[in-house]
Amino acid sequence: MTRALTAALVGLAAIAWAVSAPAFDAAATFQKGSLVISPEAGYGQQFALQHWHDFTGLELANVGVRVGWLPFRPVGPGPLHGSLEVGLEPLYQRYVDPVDAFFAGLGAVLRYHVITLGRVVPYVEVGGFAGGTDLKTAEIRSDFTFLVFGGVGAAFFVGDRTAIYGGYRLQHVSNGNTQQPNRGFESHTGVVGVSFFFQ
Repeated sequence: MTRALTAALVGLAAIAWAVSAPAFDAAATFQKGSLVISPEAGYGQQFALQHWHDFTGLELANVGVRVGWLPFRPVGPGPLHGSLEVGLEPLYQRYVDPVDAFFAGLGAVLRYHVITLGRVVPYVEVGGFAGGTDLKTAEIRSDFTFLVFGGVGAAFFVGDRTAIYGGYRLQHVSNGNTQQPNRGFESHTGVVGVSFFFQ
């Protein structure tokens, strides 16, 4: 019974997507000069990229609101046809285990949206932030730090100008050798959010 219900729901979702996808005009949504507001939240865990023996094992959560702008009309060949978003984002990151600490900063984010699949819009992104922190671990001990990430994900347009999205980010935190120690650390991070497009 459960398998049949799941199969029926998946089938209905596929039919709904197939019917609605052609009706969605990505070029109209991703118009040059459009503004994009994207509140988002993430969760991540540190991993031992360099196999240090005194690995802290941080868990973290973050929230931010990206204010994006589409400076160009959609470009690119064939299946990579898409739109570049340039964004500015305040970000607050809380370290929740095994220490209680924070990062708060401001950064720039570049996101490239691939707009050839109807309502499903994959993306790639990079971001860089600078801000204050009170994190004191074996990997980093400073009042100022940089946070950078690269990621991939996909958005689904639930309306012509509203999309929900989820993705993966590889995050790196370092103080740029402004203080010692500065091994820095990396984390696997998931992100979810919603984007609102305005012209």
